[in-house]
Amino acid sequence: MLKTLFLQPPSFEGFDGGAGSRYQAKREIRSFWYPTWLAQPAALVAGSRLIDAPPAGIGLDTVTAQAGGYELVVIHTSSPSFANDARVAQALKDANPALKIGFVGAKVAVQPMESLRDAPAADFVARNEFDFTIKEVAEGRPFAEIAGLSWRDEYGDTVHNEEREILEDMDQLPFVTEVYKRDLRIEDYFIGYLKHPYVSLYTGRGCKSRCTFCLWPQTVGGHRYRVRSPAHVVEEVKLIGKYFPKVREIFFDDDTFTDDLPRAEAIARELGKLGVTWSCNAKANVPRATLKVLRDNGLRLLLVGYESGNQKILYNIKKGLRIEVAKQFTRDCHDLGIKIHGTFILGLPGETQQTIEETIRYAVELNPHTLQVSLAAPYPGTFLHRQAVANGWLDAAHAELVDEHGVQIAPLHYPHLSHTEIFDSVEDFYRRFYLRAPKIASIVGEMLLSPQMMVRRLREGREFFQFLRERQVEKAPVRENAEAA
Repeated sequence: MLKTLFLQPPSFEGFDGGAGSRYQAKREIRSFWYPTWLAQPAALVAGSRLIDAPPAGIGLDTVTAQAGGYELVVIHTSSPSFANDARVAQALKDANPALKIGFVGAKVAVQPMESLRDAPAADFVARNEFDFTIKEVAEGRPFAEIAGLSWRDEYGDTVHNEEREILEDMDQLPFVTEVYKRDLRIEDYFIGYLKHPYVSLYTGRGCKSRCTFCLWPQTVGGHRYRVRSPAHVVEEVKLIGKYFPKVREIFFDDDTFTDDLPRAEAIARELGKLGVTWSCNAKANVPRATLKVLRDNGLRLLLVGYESGNQKILYNIKKGLRIEVAKQFTRDCHDLGIKIHGTFILGLPGETQQTIEETIRYAVELNPHTLQVSLAAPYPGTFLHRQAVANGWLDAAHAELVDEHGVQIAPLHYPHLSHTEIFDSVEDFYRRFYLRAPKIASIVGEMLLSPQMMVRRLREGREFFQFLRERQVEKAPVRENAEAA
């Protein structure tokens, strides 16, 4: 094996762009997902190391010094962070010209030629599902023999090898928990709606839904839900309990854990025997009977993508969900005591000032425990990106998806709705949802019941209002760019 370093590079301050984050940007409050997509190949490569620089607070000088002892560096990148990551790769190559450097992630999976062109320090990129591709690179196999690889030959020409077959037997993948234990500090990872400390992992890949904006299924994971066996999942959960006894919650980060209801119930029943508290991603259509089984066996919270309160927009993005079904699901969750973190997106195709108002009122009616409001982000490789380019909704000034501080911008605009109007609506959404008397009373009540929660919510409140203040500063350049566009 080549001595291999897996790297999530240092980036914008507070930038949650790790190899587990679906939408790479600086959040309203301090937030870091585990670098699961890097930890998985790291678990396959004996003697490797994983550095997740942003949550660990590690800067470029430290990374460059530590990378000096390695033969191969595998960097996870994304569309918003790519320019920065290319600069990091160049710094590593300048310090050690013999170093082999490769990129992985959705960005390079769909734009291998452009990625190699724009990151001259990179020797290769691994396309699509890259776990075993990287393992073979680390084994020292000739690049020409490795499926799923795009690379530069001795003349500087780009070569695209044949596609790698998608992994069917997910139990072939070793536990990422081993890498977490070896290389990470679980205390560095925060998600506002999860108990701290938490651990997240995948029990399967792929998603049956066809949402036009969603990143992983359209670039790396695919639309078939390929899963680990319940026994394999439960064994890793037991390992988490052994390695990290302080962990208060496990999050299953599958795109839609509830795509396979009988399997979700089977896993839940085993977790119930262990007394584990857990949460997962779910679509807002899980039947009450299944919700009860999950709740009775340790489920605490569901992360649910409602996206919009306008049915036509849900049709436009191929969400495959009716609002009345989502309302009934939400009522069932409230009745069963299952908390919801609801996610909403502003600026999707068909958005107007009226539909934004509908969505805000919809969120207030649903009243999830917490929510996140994002701006529609047309990532390369998604249907939304192709649609935006074809219709002129995306211009070059907004193609990076984030600003110079790593904060989300409003990249899309429409003849009847400007960048500025969409950008400003996020702050209005947050204020109208959280600054309601019932919601404030709920948050205060939660804080009074737990000193630990009080400390945490006060910190998050400080970060949240600081975020809103920073958005006020950002409005001026957003308006200038909108007028220029």
